[in-house]
Amino acid sequence: MRTIKLCFLLCLSLFLTACIKDEPLNDECDIVSAWVKGAEYESFFYQNTQMRIENIPSNSTEIVFQVRTKSGLPPMPVQFSLTPGATITPANGSPQDFSQGPVTYTVTSEDGQWTRTYSVDFQEASTHSTYLFSFEHVAVDTFSNGCTYHVFYEVAGGERRNIWASGNAGVGILHADWTPGDFPTQSTDNGYQGKGASLTTQSTGEWGAAFGKPIAAGNLYLGKFNVNAVLTNALKATEFGIATDRQPVKISGWYKYHPGDEFTDASMQPVPGRVDQGHIYGVFYRNQDAEGKPVVLYGDDVLTSDLIVSKAQLVPAATDEWTHFEIIFEGGTADPAILAAMGYNYTVVFSSSKDGESFEGAIGSTLCVDEVTVEFGE
Repeated sequence: MRTIKLCFLLCLSLFLTACIKDEPLNDECDIVSAWVKGAEYESFFYQNTQMRIENIPSNSTEIVFQVRTKSGLPPMPVQFSLTPGATITPANGSPQDFSQGPVTYTVTSEDGQWTRTYSVDFQEASTHSTYLFSFEHVAVDTFSNGCTYHVFYEVAGGERRNIWASGNAGVGILHADWTPGDFPTQSTDNGYQGKGASLTTQSTGEWGAAFGKPIAAGNLYLGKFNVNAVLTNALKATEFGIATDRQPVKISGWYKYHPGDEFTDASMQPVPGRVDQGHIYGVFYRNQDAEGKPVVLYGDDVLTSDLIVSKAQLVPAATDEWTHFEIIFEGGTADPAILAAMGYNYTVVFSSSKDGESFEGAIGSTLCVDEVTVEFGE
């Protein structure tokens, strides 16, 4: 499968993203992109760019198109780009009824030895005036190498919404034997109310250190994680944001934060006197560039992009008690017409190490969050 077949070539001390195969037929069975084509379907989408989904991560088996409404939704002829030689059922481009929920597709590899199932859905995209994220909905995901980890999701209109992401899959590349309790991002039964999210900065072990990635901060954010980018450009693995038709104005909730004992730099060298910090922030940004091409922010520009309209940030104080926080979005105002057309994204991000994207922090730093509310303007 395309789910990163990693071969450790010890003599070169280098990761490869695909194994050298002697087989004459391809054994990958993944959907690379999906789209709906046809002027008769355009009115169901806020933007034509939403009719196509590119670069589907190999760790994802869910494909979701956002539409204005599912009322009157006709059978949709979704087309797919597959890994070379693979086939798909139902037939590629055949009209399917998505009005009652997702449709399951099965991809079979060219060599016929592997299959993978995908859930393809059309969901109504709209934002309420207030969202409460309680982190009560948790599932266990299994990576291609067999490790298992927690994933958080929401439920709206009776449908599961996989809007939360973390870097767990990236860490899992190195740890086939890990279970959910071993990973940086996991569910805790000791939340402020019921369950909560627990994020802990951890060592990535010998292999992580060898490639300049000695630690992994626990993180949780609204968006997607693309495991395909982990080895080539780790900062591009985190894709921040989901579309919204309202501008966020405030984030509030509860947290606990305990910094680890020793802060280290990207070379795992101690930095005397420096204490690790957690990070809680929100970003609201334009999701198209000047040429009308879709835009997503990544780990290297989520706080600096020129497309950012407003943001809210908090460096939480160290405390072992559940502590309330409230942060206000500061910056500009969205264009009402563009906003109504879902032309902006927003994200909420939690990290156990503020500089974790630079692989700096303290092993053991832990940020717990729960009962987080996002309020939007009218």
